[in-house]
Order: sequence, then structure tokens, then C-alpha cells
Amino acid sequence: MSRAPRSAAAKRNWGSDDSQTNILHIDMDAFFVSVELLEHPELAGKPVAVGGRERGVVSAASYEARAYGVNSAMAVGQAYRLCPSIIMLPPRGDLYREVSRRIMAILADVTPKIEQVSVDEAFLDVSGARRLFGSPVEIGQALRHKIRSEVGVPASVGIAATKHVAKVASAHAKPDGLLLIPASQTVEFLHSLPVGALWGVGEKVRQKLEVQGVETVADLANLGEERLVRILGQASGRHLFALANGVDPRQVEVSRPEKSVGREETFFDHVSDREELARVLLSQAHDTARRLRAMGLVARSISIKVRFADFTTITRSTTLAQPSSVASDLYAGAMRLLAAVTIRGDGLRLLGMRAEQLIDPSDGIQLAFDDDPRRAKAEAVMDLAQVRFGRAALRPAALIEHDNSGTEEDTQG
Repeated sequence: MSRAPRSAAAKRNWGSDDSQTNILHIDMDAFFVSVELLEHPELAGKPVAVGGRERGVVSAASYEARAYGVNSAMAVGQAYRLCPSIIMLPPRGDLYREVSRRIMAILADVTPKIEQVSVDEAFLDVSGARRLFGSPVEIGQALRHKIRSEVGVPASVGIAATKHVAKVASAHAKPDGLLLIPASQTVEFLHSLPVGALWGVGEKVRQKLEVQGVETVADLANLGEERLVRILGQASGRHLFALANGVDPRQVEVSRPEKSVGREETFFDHVSDREELARVLLSQAHDTARRLRAMGLVARSISIKVRFADFTTITRSTTLAQPSSVASDLYAGAMRLLAAVTIRGDGLRLLGMRAEQLIDPSDGIQLAFDDDPRRAKAEAVMDLAQVRFGRAALRPAALIEHDNSGTEEDTQG
């Protein structure tokens, strides 16, 4: 769910011409809570949230809880203070991922041009689906109905000529709605919004713009590109000026099958402390190694994905000394890559790792002379303990006191 500011006035009928709007953004409404309500229908209509019982943050909140001011990324303690009667449920990632897979399969029945961007949202390009399934609005309505009837959760849909506007439209369609922004209305729609609705306008950027008297997207566009570049820098200035004027040439990027497995974490609060980032990578390394062993594979290389506060994203990769499914090997490779990345003061939005070039260890791999088989055996014992007693039963000491500060997501291809 997007936490960007919205405009009540923008949730209106902008016209019915969907002839040039082939991009749909499908976004589940309070997804984790909606999934929990499938098993707990008696909680419908009550303030419900998914998050840590006493510590950590809220991952999702029902609309009844939001009426009290509770939102995702909020500390659980603050949520209880705002809404003492809130019902806090522990997160169940495996369940949410399974429901997500069912939803994505429904989308795939309409078009192969799907870009899944998180467990509960995806972009679709329906330009090739019109002949079979009708106009973009008809497709959007049909998908909402099918997801509701077959899976049982509500979905909101934004329809527009670009990915950026489709995503903003889906946020304004919530809850459980559909909003079409005809191509001819793109700029007028954008200019009616608060500036924080644009991708890339976080709190720090918003404060810089506020000093310049910028409150709406129209105000930002009126500053002009040159002035925005002077205020925000070349990349951010040009990026935001283009978005404010409805320019977004990005296409729906279809995920290609890859031989890789990994995990990434999006931080609710940007992280710049390298010790904290090291703990994140250590957790990801153990999870990735466990999944590799479950698949009976080893990785030849490791890569990391880093997303900065301004949404700039980089990846770095390295070949391991020998193929491995041992967490310490994956972690060491990832840490070498992270050490070479300059982390600015405003920190990172996302950090992830992937084990790549996966192969079967029986395919004639020669072990290094200094390889210690006890490391792999120790981690195999940990796998058995976690299967029998749960993920928290046996973990590295460095992770026992570590609380997640964001949302984790599998990345497997």
C-alpha cells in the first residue's frame, strides 16, 4: 500500500476514454489484513493490524484502524496508544506469498505482460488483451471481480497511459475501487495532487520544495526544470519535472526466468548504519543458504541490490571462490560488495542479496583444499531444527536480538 499523500478531490470521474490507457496497476487493499480476515471473518469491521505484538512495526492496518491514525510502518507501541482496542495479529509471510501467487496467476490469465513489484501489487500492459477481454476498464473491473470471488480479497485498480500515473490512480481508487485517468487528462490529474504524491518525493525532498513554496504538483511543474535541478540535483530534478508533466517512458518489464534465489528488505526508515546493514545481510545470507540447500543447489556467484533514498538503484555481483550453499560464504561475498558502496547520510531504502548461477553440486564440482565441511553440517542441523520447531528455534547469535525494521520479500527466479 502506498503511503503517499492523496487528494480527496482527485477521486472523481475524469472521463471514460480508455483508448490510450493500456497500463493497469493492481494493488490489494490492506493485503495482509485482508488475508487474515479470510480465516478470521469475525474480525471484519474491527480495528485490526498485522505486526509485532509488543515490538517492531505495523505491516498493514485495516481501514477501521486507520480511522484512529494507525498506518503501516508505525511502531506497534504507538499504534496501541492511538487505538487501545486494536487487534494485533502476527505476520504470516508464507500465507501471504501463497495468496499472492494465486492473484498473480489470475492476472497472468489476461496478459503475459506482468511486472510484479511486490507481494500485493503489479503492473499490467493490456494492449494485446483488448481483442479477447475488452477495453482496459472492462479488464480492470473483471480482474477485481475475479480476485474477489476466487481469492476473497479486495483489489483497487488504476488505469492510465503511464506506469507512474496508473500507480497514483490506484492509490486514489482505494478502498476497493477503480480509477481511470484518460491520456488527455494526465497533466490535469497530476497537477491537482499534493507534491508528495510523486514518486521520489520523500520527506526531505518535500521539505526542500516547501521552502520554495511548492505544495502541489502544479507548483513543482511551474518552477521549471532548470530551477528544480539547482534545488534537487540533476537526477532528481529532471526526474520529478518529467513526472510532474506526465512524462514516464518506462514500459512494463516482464520478469524473465532466472536461475537465482534471494531475499531483499525494504526499510520503513532509511538505514545508513553499516552494522545494521551487516545484520540484514547476515539474515538474508542464512535464509538464502537454507533455501539453496532445500533446492539441492549451490551458487557460483552472489549479488547485492542497493536502493538509495532518492530511489536510485544499483546492483553489484561477484563470483565466489567456489560454488556454495553455506551462509558464511554468501555473507562474505555480499559484505565485500557492500563495502565498496558509498552510503550517503540519508541512507538506504532497500538492501537485498541474490545467489546466482545455481548448479547441482553433483556436477563434478571440486572442493577447495581448505573447505571445512563442518560449516555446512552445522547449517544443515539448523535447517532441521527450524523445520521442526520454527524459524526462531536456532539462529546465529548476532540475529537473536535483531528486530526487522522493514518488509522482507523473496526474490526467486
